Amino acid sequence: MTCDAAGIGSPDELARLLEEHGYLADEGLATAAFLALRMRRPLFLEGEAGVGKTALAAALARALDAPLIRLQCYEGLDAAQALYDWDFPRQLLHLRAAEAAGVTDVDRLESELYDRRFLLARPLLRALETAPSVLLIDEVDRADDEFEAFLLEMLSDFAISIPELGTVRAAEPPSVVLTSNRTREVHDALKRRCLYHWLEHPSYEREVAVIRRRLPHVADRLAEQVARAAQRLRAEDLLKPPGVAESLDWAQALVALGARDLDPDSAALTLGAVLKYREDQRRVTAGGLDVLLGGG
Repeated sequence: MTCDAAGIGSPDELARLLEEHGYLADEGLATAAFLALRMRRPLFLEGEAGVGKTALAAALARALDAPLIRLQCYEGLDAAQALYDWDFPRQLLHLRAAEAAGVTDVDRLESELYDRRFLLARPLLRALETAPSVLLIDEVDRADDEFEAFLLEMLSDFAISIPELGTVRAAEPPSVVLTSNRTREVHDALKRRCLYHWLEHPSYEREVAVIRRRLPHVADRLAEQVARAAQRLRAEDLLKPPGVAESLDWAQALVALGARDLDPDSAALTLGAVLKYREDQRRVTAGGLDVLLGGG
């Protein structure tokens, strides 16, 4: 089942719709996402890596039957890389073809070279031109302050100016999800344009439900053991506590090895699926995997 944003009547309805598309949202997240859709405001999600921020945007796109347009942020990203670029090879070919055909009108050639057909739309421009759409601005905390300031303007007006073509304005603003792993603080001015929600690691019961929902071929007992062990790992002093994504990887790895239970031997063999730092693996194994798995 899919639905447009205007047709979703409540947070509970949105939660049910997201669940149909493989995402289990708790009441707080479902309410934040519903209000963002209803108020046409960007949704700013913060939380540790692996708690489901990016997955929410993907599930929301499926629920709304809208394309997901993703902008992956990184240090050095600038407006041109996120907005648009001119297709210089095609422009050059057009110029050579025009010269071969004997076209000498310089003004005509220049106007043709900067035609919309030679414009390469990057994620932000594609989102403005695609209605409806879900725009995911992923890991915005990795971008520079300058790009953050540009985003502030773009998200205020949902319009951009292309000097050669004029202003492009969204006929219908995209549904926007911004994510941050909080590697640095994002400026208050950007957050003020958004509705904010912090994603916690799920409870044991919800994590079991997520594993069962996403990996129906995993036995219930194994799903419970993985979720319990992941919860205990998060209580340890680790460099990178596992998120739900790692729990899913761990369960898949165990199934791939044919393991029926999560015991010290199978845990040792598959620890790289859930802990991605050598120091964390050493800390956990030094304490004894049987202690980690006790009661499983």
